[in-house]
Amino acid sequence: MSLAAPGFLVPRAASSKRSQRMVSILELLGRDGTVPLSVLSDALGASAATIRRDLADLEAQGLLARTHGGARAVGSQSELPVRLKDSQFRRAKQLIARKAALLIPAGRYAIALSGGSTTAEVAKALANRSELTIVTNSLTTAMEFASRPNLKVLMTGGLIRSNSFELVGSLAENTFNAINVGTAILGTDGISALAGATTHDETEAKTNLAMVTHAERVLVVADGSKVGRITLAKVAGLDQIHELITDSSADPEELERIAAAGVVIHVVEVD
Repeated sequence: MSLAAPGFLVPRAASSKRSQRMVSILELLGRDGTVPLSVLSDALGASAATIRRDLADLEAQGLLARTHGGARAVGSQSELPVRLKDSQFRRAKQLIARKAALLIPAGRYAIALSGGSTTAEVAKALANRSELTIVTNSLTTAMEFASRPNLKVLMTGGLIRSNSFELVGSLAENTFNAINVGTAILGTDGISALAGATTHDETEAKTNLAMVTHAERVLVVADGSKVGRITLAKVAGLDQIHELITDSSADPEELERIAAAGVVIHVVEVD
């Protein structure tokens, strides 16, 4: 089911614990469709009053509909909004990003960065580099670099996807088709030996394929929950991916299958 909303907004005072609880609420609704308040309260270890406040905030953003005594899913919920993804597996994503930054050569170099919460962490890890040119279709990444005079940033045009804050479509593709980069750093919703790198949206997949096609080297960054997962639209086959950085929660058997296809695997240990 797609959480087709303009973006997930956690109130400023909300804790990461509350963000995780909201993620869990949406996951339960995505699985079961309609869930009673009592079940949500028991499953999440929170009071009914607390769950009601969470449901009210989520309903205000169009992410669910409250019912008498519970809540139900709305639309198609296969993809969480990017601001909600940011609260998941944050430590793993930070460590993956630091490893990715170490794999980018020093000196004058050009990279491309897709959208996604893990690539946003890569942007933070690269923010103090010099002589680096970044091409991106991600609003989140562009804002991370906007105040950095030490970096040269080229942003694509395109249509904004509200779930991922990425610019997609022919304008974005034309930008990627007009340039060449040393490394493309690709975020993904799933990577598997069977399907390669995949994402939830076919237009986003086509845009990211244009980025991949014009890179000498393709580096996928994906936390362990993405390894072995297959989503709707194929971005790149394993024959187009050179390296994968993930964390120690990833399925080791799936990693072996991906490595057997010729992809170099980097695994970071999460504390």
